[in-house]
Amino acid sequence: MSAADRHALVLGATGFVGRHLVLALGRAGVRVSTASRSHESFRRLAHWLAEHGHDEPPADLRVDFTGPSPIEGECDGVTEIYNCAGAYRFGMPADEARRANVGSVRAVVAFAARLPRLRRLVHVSGYRVGGQDPRPWTEERRREAYRTLGAYEASKAEADAVFQAEAERLGVPWSIVNPASVIGDSATGEAGQYLGLATTLRDLWQGGLPAIPGDARTFVPVVAVDYLARFMTLLPVDGTAERASYWLLDDETPALPGLLALVAEHYRVKAPRVRVPVALVKRLPRRLTKADPETLTFLSGDRYPTGSARAFAARHGLVMPDTVTTIRRWADDLAASRFGDAPARGRRFTHPGGVRTFETGEPGAPTVVLPGLPVNADTWAPVVAAMGRARAADLPGLGMSAGHHDDWPSWLAALVTETGARHLIGHSIGAAAAVEAAAAHPGAVDRLTLVAPFFLQARPAPIPRLLARRYLGRVSSHALAERLTGDPAHAPALESSVADLRRGAAATAARLLAATASPRWRARLRAELARYPGHVHVVVGSHDPLSPEGRAFADALPRATVTVVDGAGHHPQLTHPEEVARAAAWNASPGASAVPPVRPLSP
Repeated sequence: MSAADRHALVLGATGFVGRHLVLALGRAGVRVSTASRSHESFRRLAHWLAEHGHDEPPADLRVDFTGPSPIEGECDGVTEIYNCAGAYRFGMPADEARRANVGSVRAVVAFAARLPRLRRLVHVSGYRVGGQDPRPWTEERRREAYRTLGAYEASKAEADAVFQAEAERLGVPWSIVNPASVIGDSATGEAGQYLGLATTLRDLWQGGLPAIPGDARTFVPVVAVDYLARFMTLLPVDGTAERASYWLLDDETPALPGLLALVAEHYRVKAPRVRVPVALVKRLPRRLTKADPETLTFLSGDRYPTGSARAFAARHGLVMPDTVTTIRRWADDLAASRFGDAPARGRRFTHPGGVRTFETGEPGAPTVVLPGLPVNADTWAPVVAAMGRARAADLPGLGMSAGHHDDWPSWLAALVTETGARHLIGHSIGAAAAVEAAAAHPGAVDRLTLVAPFFLQARPAPIPRLLARRYLGRVSSHALAERLTGDPAHAPALESSVADLRRGAAATAARLLAATASPRWRARLRAELARYPGHVHVVVGSHDPLSPEGRAFADALPRATVTVVDGAGHHPQLTHPEEVARAAAWNASPGASAVPPVRPLSP
């Protein structure tokens, strides 16, 4: 059967696996219909698909597993159904889990039996629950399974048995995939799902994983979501896959301690050395372990029958991507999105000068913001979005970037000579970085925008580094907002900065904060700025002006403009993002107006 003759119906298309499956089917040239609960959820799916190059949206059908017919819409031409629907959530009541995972399977199989052209019904089960005996469960078995496994895993196991039994009874041709922990795309790391193993990586990233549950043999295998999706698209065109179940995972996935050590090294954090037997974790109070009891059954040394899946993949020329590389990319995507707390798009880790660097905004944009202290690139996201063709990058050792101040020369050199940065917007300590980059590579930097450049402002009183580090490592977002802007209402915009400081950025921030008082460094920065041949635009808040000496210095620069933002302080990107965006974007070309868009500082 050619791709042009296929018509796939995807249930659960708005979920993690479902949307990647729709993408894979579209790339294979298969006509796709999706069944979702609301048009709004379909619109979100269509938007995601368009962002990933799938411009023609699939047909939009409605689904209701409680009605007489679960699918509303034209389905007579459907040749294959993919059931990715169900509830993936721990802590559900048993009745809710059975309705979502068992009841939906009954409805899907009954619906599939009525389709005249159906060639295959593909069901997504799970590596811990696949291969069930299809004989009906007794009430005693059901009670025992839900008691020992928890509602989620037990409902998936029961669904696996019910699916096989009902498909055989109704004569529906079927295939089952039993994927392991599904992680991000092998090429990009993109996931968008933050349950299961992802929560453990979150604890590792945040320094909240004191011990590893299990032992040296504990095996939590993984599979890349794009590999799983591609595998599924091949099942309906292979007759040998009918009435077959496939375990999809990489047998070479490192055991859990090794997997976490791999990610810890990538995150530049310490991996826990202590291991706690699962039996002991089960007996400890949940307030201490912070582990959902239902997740503990996944901590096992069991291995799985992957031979048939490997043979199927080999027959179709499907190669499993390198799992270690995929794990690292997935870990990056999780951290870049702050494990679901930040928008998933426009955020990434790059490696200029070999330094793992967090960026937000347009990749490769010529305008690059270098944030100040003690905030991160996220605080500049509104300015970057307003400017367009811009990005913000955390300096080494600050925000979510690795490295130290010693990495500045090589990092800045790579930033301006290799990543396409031509316009540097430096804020506070970032202004120093911008000037140093321009001084070292004047031909690569077309212009500088210096926001609140500390070396042209009043010299701060020296702050003991230990005291600053202790304060920054413990400060709350409300207290930091009050200190930086005078208004605690800006606390939400600073929550990620506070999280980064607590993760370890406080040490670098304290060291650099102390350095801002150095007369020698301040004088060197002014001398380097005086030699820079390009245009310089200085932006300050009216409540945080240049010093008289700094103003005189700026006035003496041959190609400099000074702009004041009314009512702003040292962090105008927090309080006046639109004004800062206009000021930073002004004079982008040689023919730009000589009148700045924000009130200039009076002589």
